[in-house]
Amino acid sequence: MTTSDVTLPQTRAAKPGRRRVMGAGKQLHAGPVTYVVLTVFALVSLAPLVWTAVAASRTDRRLAETPPPLWFGGNLFKNLQAAWDQAGLGTAMLNSVIVAGTITVSTVLFATLAGFAFAKLRFRFSSLLLMLTIGTMMIPPQLAVVPLYLWMADLGWSNHLQTVILPSLVTAFGTFFMRQYLVQALPTELIEAARVDGASSLRVVWHVVFPAARPAMAVLGLLTFVFAWNDFLWPIIALNQQNPTVQVALNSLGTGYVPDQAVIMAGALLGTLPLLIAFILFGKQIVGGIMQGAIKG
Repeated sequence: MTTSDVTLPQTRAAKPGRRRVMGAGKQLHAGPVTYVVLTVFALVSLAPLVWTAVAASRTDRRLAETPPPLWFGGNLFKNLQAAWDQAGLGTAMLNSVIVAGTITVSTVLFATLAGFAFAKLRFRFSSLLLMLTIGTMMIPPQLAVVPLYLWMADLGWSNHLQTVILPSLVTAFGTFFMRQYLVQALPTELIEAARVDGASSLRVVWHVVFPAARPAMAVLGLLTFVFAWNDFLWPIIALNQQNPTVQVALNSLGTGYVPDQAVIMAGALLGTLPLLIAFILFGKQIVGGIMQGAIKG
């Protein structure tokens, strides 16, 4: 009786533990409902892009008919060439790459440095400066258009790319984003250990902060590039059709008494392709970086 009394509770207590271990090692499989839901979301997300491609491959007359076309036509390359020539997209693409690339590199670099300072360094009025930085996000950007344009005109930079680049070299959102990430992802002990080993501030940033912040830097870089590429309000004010970005150049396709909708859609498709290529090339690394940062956190 003594043996059964002792071993029976142990046996009962051990079984749930074994079940938990076995359950933790099993690979989760999605059911049919999951596939249906994901398929619906994918189709809804891709529908605008597919419709843009379909409209770009048709004629303007066919787009005005009812019902509208639901499949591709044979005028895609003709409309793409017409949009490229009419809008001067060669120069516009190059300008957008310069503007978006410069803004992305600058924002990621400065936002990471500022986020590290707010997250891990102790200095006077740090909380106040952080609140002021976040507070600038509440100000509508339209309010700064007139004084910003007057400032750029005084510098003689009207219709030059630096007029678009300079106001966006760093953003409050990027600083706050990096600060929130580094608070959790960068242990203070790691910085102190580097200091004890004699590392300078520059070496701490290069060898400790940047590796720890790499996943968030990748996400911020993609978001910044997309925003800078699609920005329209300030470039349309600061630039002209002789030195445009992609969005300013595409604006010229809608002029005329009867705008050609097929050519406009072809231009929109050309303006979207670089973003799709960037996401296809770097999307896996960005998602992997997010998961890596989540595991480390």
